[in-house]
Amino acid sequence: MNHISIRKFGLAFGITGALLYFGCALVMLILGHNSTVKFFNTLLHGLDVSSIIRMDISPVEVLLGLVQAFILSWLIGACIAVIYNAANKFHKT
Repeated sequence: MNHISIRKFGLAFGITGALLYFGCALVMLILGHNSTVKFFNTLLHGLDVSSIIRMDISPVEVLLGLVQAFILSWLIGACIAVIYNAANKFHKT
């Protein structure tokens, strides 16, 4: 019962990461440069992102970033599940 499916947890993290990436791209597309900078400045506790925000991102870059975000998030989720399952086996009472 206290076992996490590595594939399912990885998939959940992967989809979540991809949705966050897509949401970020959507914010940039809808808001434009100035509002995007304001949005991320407030989200990042006042960190000024104006010098690093690049708005001329091609659709291919967005697609590759989406795939990369999914893969990286999947690996993070799978790693968490593996560690949890290993710790659970180690700490059985």
